[in-house]
Amino acid sequence: MLEKKANPLNLFFLTVISLIFLSANSIFCRAALVDYNIDAYTFTFFRLFFGSITLVLILLYTKKKFRLDIKLKGNWISSLMLFLYAICFSYSYLNMEAGIGTLILFAVVQLSMILVAILKKEKINLKKSLGIIIAFIGLIYLLYPSKEFSLSMFHVLLMVISGIAWAFYTIIGKSSTDALKDTTINFVKTIPYLIVFFIIFAQDLKYSSGGIFLAFLSGSITSAIGYVLWYLVLKNIQIITASVIQLIVPVLAIILSIILLDEKLTLTLIISTAMILGGIFISIYKKN
Repeated sequence: MLEKKANPLNLFFLTVISLIFLSANSIFCRAALVDYNIDAYTFTFFRLFFGSITLVLILLYTKKKFRLDIKLKGNWISSLMLFLYAICFSYSYLNMEAGIGTLILFAVVQLSMILVAILKKEKINLKKSLGIIIAFIGLIYLLYPSKEFSLSMFHVLLMVISGIAWAFYTIIGKSSTDALKDTTINFVKTIPYLIVFFIIFAQDLKYSSGGIFLAFLSGSITSAIGYVLWYLVLKNIQIITASVIQLIVPVLAIILSIILLDEKLTLTLIISTAMILGGIFISIYKKN
């Protein structure tokens, strides 16, 4: 599962930080849209813009000879996946709680990555399969229609698209040889997509200093730095392992949403969270 050169302890801490940052994005986005009077497009624009600026500055600081090397004929798929993830992510949260949205997002991410792993003929043993099944049952149990909450199918669809896009962004990231440079290029290349989306779809734009500040935190910290760390992690794990590990993100998002956004803690949430964590533990546990 790990490359020989990878230090398991360092990899563990990188993974933990990455997952915390990924979960915080849901909190920042939902809080900005609901509490700080900013629209979904403006939040997404500033999130990706601030992320791009931050990564360029870090690259300037760390590289003695800086060259961004953005080729017009180069890879635009990664940046398209990043853009689709971010824009659909924001619009879905117009009518969805942070915890539930993150669960739908990473359920789709996991399913997409499992299918790709199977197509790539990665080995999925009985123990890992059992863990995946238990984790998925936990997600299904949570999302099964009940009186506790109702979902807008349109916004669920947007989150599904976001999840598929993030899954492919993650898979493409496994081939990255320079996490910082590749992530910087991906972020900068989202700007043309943002401009096209603005011309065709964006309307009724609104913003506030608080909303822009949350977009800054989401873009510069939890997205820009978080995605670089995630790319570093991806080099040392299988696609199937990456898909399972990311199920921790909705659990973290639920905990943060209860603490920071005053979202409800229910028995259903507790049971499903326990099943998800148990499934993850079974899937990734190794004696060494």
